[in-house]
Amino acid sequence: MKPRPAILSRPALAATLLAAACTAHSAVPATPLPLPPPPATPADQPLQRQTGMVVIEREHGQKIIVRSLEPDSLVGGDRYEFGQLDADGDGFVERGEAGAVDRYLLRAFDQLDANRDGRLDRDELTGWIL
Repeated sequence: MKPRPAILSRPALAATLLAAACTAHSAVPATPLPLPPPPATPADQPLQRQTGMVVIEREHGQKIIVRSLEPDSLVGGDRYEFGQLDADGDGFVERGEAGAVDRYLLRAFDQLDANRDGRLDRDELTGWIL
């Protein structure tokens, strides 16, 4: 006569399977999961000057606020100091000096020249020069 296989009760079977899983799990070294980066706080953000704001009123008292900020970097990563742009050292950047250094500055020259005197001073270049 063949021996009958042992029949385990459900609790005994569950305990046996749990013990086997724990043994298999302990054989694999545990590696910690990487933590997500912490959320950015306002102090982590670069300082930027607000250049405009519009509040759009919607129904049910809902408001949408749209703000524009001056850029925190330039396209292409170019950075200039005023001295690099003012080749003759007179305290102003004339159109020819701007064109010799950066074609984007030359394109934006008329928009930056707030007082329309044909030259840019430090205040007019604030926000463009980083």
